[in-house]
Amino acid sequence: MTTLQIILIALFIYLGSIGSIIGNTLGWYTLGRPLVASFVVGLILGDVQTAMVVGIPLQIMYMGNVTPGGAVAWDLSYATYIGTAAAIVFGQGMEATELIGIATVFAGIGGLVGQLMWNVSYALNLPLNRIAQKYAEAGDTKHMYVPNVVYGQIIGFLCRFIPAVIVLSGMTAASTQADFATLIPGWLTTALSTFGGMMAALGMGIILSFLLKKKWYIVIFLAGFVAVTYFSLSTMAVAVIATILAVVYFHVVTDKKEAQA
Repeated sequence: MTTLQIILIALFIYLGSIGSIIGNTLGWYTLGRPLVASFVVGLILGDVQTAMVVGIPLQIMYMGNVTPGGAVAWDLSYATYIGTAAAIVFGQGMEATELIGIATVFAGIGGLVGQLMWNVSYALNLPLNRIAQKYAEAGDTKHMYVPNVVYGQIIGFLCRFIPAVIVLSGMTAASTQADFATLIPGWLTTALSTFGGMMAALGMGIILSFLLKKKWYIVIFLAGFVAVTYFSLSTMAVAVIATILAVVYFHVVTDKKEAQA
């Protein structure tokens, strides 16, 4: 990859993020989607065919990726742009299955890096609340955009653009070597995997904190967990059973109240 190509891909990694300067509709929900992101990378690197070969399976794999309650299990934008670029850079002359394999591996690395930078950007944005509060207390509404737009976008841009440039530059340097595995040292893979597991647990904890309004709700969660883990039921089957039980419970309670009235 040339320097210009690296800069362009890194720029789109920022534009495809949540809260980028172009908004979520055009950014996260359009440029951040795997199929669109792969097409963009293919145009930049001049190999749309390879990009589409890996873009379609990546779209399917991450189709269910959501961010409930602000908890991000995986950075979709980072994963797709990095994974597709890796498939094009390292996959010259390879079969489709091999291309998808390379894209999946590097999408995992990109997703973990993006997840890390997501949390870093959140932490860096915390002091901006105090700046906004000072403007609000002073009644200075004309400058409220400074912490919300200017500083926020600068932090978001730097947290995504710079790491992306580093990763893409490393890929470019490693592409000239016979064994590109040297790009990913064992200790780095272990560290990223460990951190990713921690963030997944944190994300689950955040989601549960929103859902479990009463302590006894944990029983419902554990019932679903046991059904999936020990009885090997699919999540769809558990959802259907839960819906049936909820409808029955609703009618029993409603009929009981009507009888008492």
